[in-house]
Amino acid sequence: MLDTVLISLLIVAICIALLGLKVFFVKGGKFPNGHVSGNKAMRERGIGCAQSQDREAQKKPRFSIDELEKALDDSMN
Repeated sequence: MLDTVLISLLIVAICIALLGLKVFFVKGGKFPNGHVSGNKAMRERGIGCAQSQDREAQKKPRFSIDELEKALDDSMN
């Protein structure tokens, strides 16, 4: 049982060391941005994270005047 715990801790320590190589050994090193909006290809496609999209959606008025006028015109035709 103790052997399993020690092996598990050793594996976790090795993983942390390997993941942090750039952070630990490069001056000014930092972990890469894993956020969706930090990805250039996603930004070009207009894809953002759910939190950012929700924040933007809540800033907009629920119905703009243009949308209401369009809905009224569509319902009359």
